[in-house]
Amino acid sequence: MINNPISEIISVGTEILLGDTINTNAAFLGKELAALGIFVCYTSVVGDNNVRLENAMKIAMSRADIIITTGGLGPTFDDLTKETISKLLNLEMKTDSHSLNRIKDFFAKINRELTENNLKQALIPEGAIALDNDFGTAPGVIINTTNNKIIIMLPGPPREMIPMFNNKARPFLLSKYSNNNKKVFSKTINIFGIGESKVENMFADLMKTSTNPTISPYAKLGELELRITALAYNEKEAHTIINPTIKQITDKLQRNVYGIDADSMQKEVVKILTAKELKLSTAESCTGGYLSKRITDIEGASKIYSGGVVAYSNEVKMQLLNVKEDTLDKYGAVSEQVAMEMAEGVAKKLNTDIGISTTGIAGTTTDLTQKDTGLVYIGYYDRKNNLNYALELHLARGYKDDRESIRYIASSNALFEIIKNNLS
Repeated sequence: MINNPISEIISVGTEILLGDTINTNAAFLGKELAALGIFVCYTSVVGDNNVRLENAMKIAMSRADIIITTGGLGPTFDDLTKETISKLLNLEMKTDSHSLNRIKDFFAKINRELTENNLKQALIPEGAIALDNDFGTAPGVIINTTNNKIIIMLPGPPREMIPMFNNKARPFLLSKYSNNNKKVFSKTINIFGIGESKVENMFADLMKTSTNPTISPYAKLGELELRITALAYNEKEAHTIINPTIKQITDKLQRNVYGIDADSMQKEVVKILTAKELKLSTAESCTGGYLSKRITDIEGASKIYSGGVVAYSNEVKMQLLNVKEDTLDKYGAVSEQVAMEMAEGVAKKLNTDIGISTTGIAGTTTDLTQKDTGLVYIGYYDRKNNLNYALELHLARGYKDDRESIRYIASSNALFEIIKNNLS
């Protein structure tokens, strides 16, 4: 039995190196292996080149117990994974009759000619285990080497790789190490409105001294995640290890935490407002519908979201949102006062409990007031709690006058206002 083995993932394909294909396979395998208690210590990408793949395999075999490759099992001349690894291990390639019959049956069903290069896919290193491919023609391969290494070759297309791993490779790996091994469990604290460096400074000692659980920060656009990871025999033990650390962090960050294991801010908005049976409407200027899109991307948003108005011009602000002309003349479209009137106006127009608005300068062209790029106001109106205010933001300071980033961060701030005002 192998105890908590070390693994390495090698993704084969020039298209990954060139950026034409996003390497989702490594992300999937990393999570799945960690859940099995297999430590993923290394990942690498190699082009369709037998010399470089052989070198990558030599390095992997020197430091990992399990090597999983994806890609390079197809019928074309540049699909070299099996051939390269077989040569490295001094194993003869032989036709696997079961795989050959499956390939023949596949081509017969689709009424296509079986060419010589397709027969190549039935070649398996001598002594290896062939893994049936239920969604393609290239079988996977498992090799138990003479020095107790496990090599698993999986196809590159995710629609083939994922079910092959789940249905074939996973049971094999489970049979190779004790079920009494500790496994990896993680929970994520979702944070907004406070920078990564400040959070790291606040919890530097805790991060340095904690060994089980460990604490790792992950920065996203405008957000931060703290992943708390524990090694435990089961989920109950993991919670016992993780939960005190989560409480310690959330007690200190308080309202900057918008969720635990939250998929997204917009999903939290839908979840929270659905539980409270509250209706929301949006009034957007600088975000141009970005906020409403993020909300309506979430399944079930219709329960809480009535609709929105994209009021880019002053005329639309006045006609549809009842923003006063005097307010626009005195303060300008990008102002606290206009944001508040927009939020109240849309809530009353659409008869919702909450109205949220955005108005600001996302690009380098300003209005006649010559206000700075990145100046954004988020207006918030809550009819039941008689709440109406605006939040002033200076987003270009952190996002370098990037129009798209400013619009995204503005919508994130709007979502966060909804969350923090409605957390129980």
